[in-house]
Amino acid sequence: MDYKSSGVNIDAGNETVRRIKGLARATFTPGVLSEIGSFGGLFSLGTAWRDPVLVSSADGVGTKLKIAFMTGRHDTIGVDLVNHCVNDILVQGAVPLFFLDYLATGALLPDVAEQIVSGLAQACRANGCALLGGETAEMPGFYAAGEYDVAGFIVGAVEREQLITGRRISPGDVLVAVPSSGLHTNGYSLARRIVFEHLGLTVDARVPALGETVGEALLRPHRSYLSLMRPLLAAGHIRGMAHITGGGVTDNLPRILPAGTRARVDRTSWEVPPLFRWLGEAGQVPAEDQWRSFNMGMGLILAVAEGDVDAVLGVLRSSGEAGARVVGGIEAGDPSVRYA
Repeated sequence: MDYKSSGVNIDAGNETVRRIKGLARATFTPGVLSEIGSFGGLFSLGTAWRDPVLVSSADGVGTKLKIAFMTGRHDTIGVDLVNHCVNDILVQGAVPLFFLDYLATGALLPDVAEQIVSGLAQACRANGCALLGGETAEMPGFYAAGEYDVAGFIVGAVEREQLITGRRISPGDVLVAVPSSGLHTNGYSLARRIVFEHLGLTVDARVPALGETVGEALLRPHRSYLSLMRPLLAAGHIRGMAHITGGGVTDNLPRILPAGTRARVDRTSWEVPPLFRWLGEAGQVPAEDQWRSFNMGMGLILAVAEGDVDAVLGVLRSSGEAGARVVGGIEAGDPSVRYA
């Protein structure tokens, strides 16, 4: 017996590394001091920072991967992963420095791995983030044929004095929502049950209410808000930011609220996009579950002082974000969301 007959193909692993080296190297920034293939990635902060705080996060794509398996399209998954992680540290004011990935599968397919990493590299370049390294694990008998899991790890930095912690949020502040591009990377277990089990559709089925196929709607990449938020971070207008991921608005907004404050969200102020309306109606999902399972079209929610609202909306709209709007405010109470 040998390792290959046991299900681990070292040659496929080497071929995968060969293919992704160039993709990763194209993302390198001046801080990168190592090459892909080293035991550890090296990164220098340099001298541009005065009192930097490192901010890190790790996440996955969840069962959105099932849509990739069904469509055979894997190039958007890497974009989802990077942008999700970028947004998670952005809400604390950090900009990304470097990213690492972990890809695990039962039988390594270099073509699929290359698609995944091409998405990672594309998103890293767009966010000014170096793809510093990662791990590709071949684990025969652990994953179903043709399936894999992928996770991402990001490190960013922010000057200590510019950290966004939510501590400045107070009653009277205003909530501004910025649109998502779709489901992003959460709510897919419910969405898949509605679409594939309840409605019996395939990924190629075209939905008139959406104007596209199921696969196109559900694979739409998670959006990064980094470039949109940079001017607002520099101006100091943001008191708190919530990335609306698993748990929807209901569970994510309270994560940034200090003691003694509560968020009020006016559902009538927001036009819920067709995808979420279609899923809610088709699955007869109660409103409370919808707002706790999906982002409902709000990918990011900002808490700003009432006097800064016009300036914030002006910056967002001048950047092409016409969908941003006021959706509520902050009032006294325990950290929670009250829907009006």
